[in-house]
Amino acid sequence: MPQIVVLTGAGISAESGIATFRDADGLWEGHHVEDVATPEGFARDRATVQRFYDERRAALATVEPNAAHRALAELEETLGDALLVVTQNIDDLHERAGSKNVVHMHGELRKALCRACGVASPWDAALEAEPDCPGCGVADLRPDVVWFGEVPYEMDRITDALTDASLFVSIGTSGAVYPAAGFVQHARRHGAKTLELNLEPSEGSVFFHEARQGKAGELVPRWVREVLWG
Repeated sequence: MPQIVVLTGAGISAESGIATFRDADGLWEGHHVEDVATPEGFARDRATVQRFYDERRAALATVEPNAAHRALAELEETLGDALLVVTQNIDDLHERAGSKNVVHMHGELRKALCRACGVASPWDAALEAEPDCPGCGVADLRPDVVWFGEVPYEMDRITDALTDASLFVSIGTSGAVYPAAGFVQHARRHGAKTLELNLEPSEGSVFFHEARQGKAGELVPRWVREVLWG
């Protein structure tokens, strides 16, 4: 089991140019969240939701991993399976930076989930045209993204990792969205040290043993150097 569990949120990808999930006005890139990030929104206006995620998927080609992503990949090169990155982000910047031990608890933009057969397939094309599932041939694909009201992926694996970890680090998260917001308390209950690296204190900052404020691209490489070199 991993000795260090790192949770990453929208703040780590924001420095690469990816918009954070929800703006101060409650909108996600001009859309009401309930319209593009819920099963009900998909049922009401399937075409708009498909187009929304098609645009987000295409935008990934215009951004690159930043220093924070690269630092975590460097840490994994040394620690191997002793490090697990759990991300709330649906982009692929961790993988493109070189990280391999990554859990996407909210799914991935570059995958499509078939509602007919339940299989998730790698996907880079548009879904608005309603293509067939590469597995079963049924045209009932949706973004492989966990929406509000749905259960995040691999929660058993995440919970086990948090239980056994000696250090839990949260990077670029708001501390407002559960179940991720409760990870720090779970880790502390099982004896882990806890560290928050965030642009500003999160809603759950009080639960961490230590909190540092600043840009992820500066804080994360500095912390990784501490881990690797002391």
